Amino acid sequence: MSKLHVLVSGGGIAGNAVALALIRSGIRTTVVERAAAPRPGGQAVDLRGPSREVAERMGLMPGITRHRIDERGMSYVDGRGRAWVRMPVAMFEGKGPIADIEITRGDLSRVLLDALAAAPGRLDYRYGESIDTLRPDDAGVTVGFTSGATGRFDLVIGADGVHSATRRLAFGPEENYKTYLGGYTSYFTLPTPAGVEPGWLAMHTVPGAALGIRPDAEPGTAKAVIMLRTAADPALRGDVTAQQQLIRRMLHGAGWLTPTVLDAMDTASDFYFDELARIDMPSLSTGRVVLLGDALLRLTAVGHGNRDGTGRCLPARRGTRGRSGRSDGRARALRGAGHAVPGQGQGTAGWWAGDDGAHHPCRRGAHPPGDPGDGRAALPPAAARHDERHRRLRTALVRHRFRGPAVSAAQSRIAPPLGLSSRAMAE
Repeated sequence: MSKLHVLVSGGGIAGNAVALALIRSGIRTTVVERAAAPRPGGQAVDLRGPSREVAERMGLMPGITRHRIDERGMSYVDGRGRAWVRMPVAMFEGKGPIADIEITRGDLSRVLLDALAAAPGRLDYRYGESIDTLRPDDAGVTVGFTSGATGRFDLVIGADGVHSATRRLAFGPEENYKTYLGGYTSYFTLPTPAGVEPGWLAMHTVPGAALGIRPDAEPGTAKAVIMLRTAADPALRGDVTAQQQLIRRMLHGAGWLTPTVLDAMDTASDFYFDELARIDMPSLSTGRVVLLGDALLRLTAVGHGNRDGTGRCLPARRGTRGRSGRSDGRARALRGAGHAVPGQGQGTAGWWAGDDGAHHPCRRGAHPPGDPGDGRAALPPAAARHDERHRRLRTALVRHRFRGPAVSAAQSRIAPPLGLSSRAMAE
């Protein structure tokens, strides 16, 4: 049994995954989570490629399968709810915004919590607690908590998300490492609206915004997904009333099921709202403090984050020993527990861009981000490059799919709403 004592800050996917790897390796582990209880719902995450391989190796697939979302495809609908393009999940071949195995972040975290409860080992799990101060030295780290308690640890792992307090205390202000990508995203659970096709993610876009309704693992409920393209507003941080006012303003008159979704937003117990941002860190550790998951590398909430983020959060190796095979108390000997699985393919943020059709997956000649007259806020340079890159990738993907006589009818239906000819679609 190791004499090491590791503190994990954050009880989400990354924190619970690394805690599971640590206690299975005989390492005493303490997890602190700011929330008072496990948080349900949240964004759907894909398990494909390395992410699925890691989940299988950790013995998590039975639980994941029980909670998987039955998502069969994606459609775009107009203001009356009429689908003008339908894309079955198989069409994406693992490179799009949906996959054959999807699970909400809350359910995946619950699967990990169940595995933690069943695993032998020394685990202290504290809800309603978070890190307040860090005082590292050559022998360890003295940690002060918001409750007033203190503790001494050999290693601190910051898995506390994109707005990581651990990162701020160890590396400096968030603004030093964050790039705003031009918008906000929101998720919440609602009763399944009448008329929603079972098993399909339906998307409706208006200038500057997009609304999606996707299936949920729980019968009778669905997930609302909202994307807003607008300038950054620091006043939105932590102000739920202001966040919901922005959503209502940008979706005003959107048609389809928008009124139903907005009514449900008022009473949703799992309402989530955050900016689309990229986190870039120069290193994963400083001394005895290590970052993991979104605290270390977060590309967007709907791009890389929903498809390979799970792989980055889950440990890539069974054990936590370094190359020497010894647990010597140094951070490098524990890096294996949080080793990042390389991401696969390109992000999918472009599939969700809300505008007047310029960013639908078959549009040609779309305005560059921020171009006058496109109805959207101008994007920062980094965000504009990100947006344009995914527009080109998306266009190439759809052109590859729409080939042959079997899709000629689909081309005829898609082209008119976009102002295109069927001939142009085939070019």
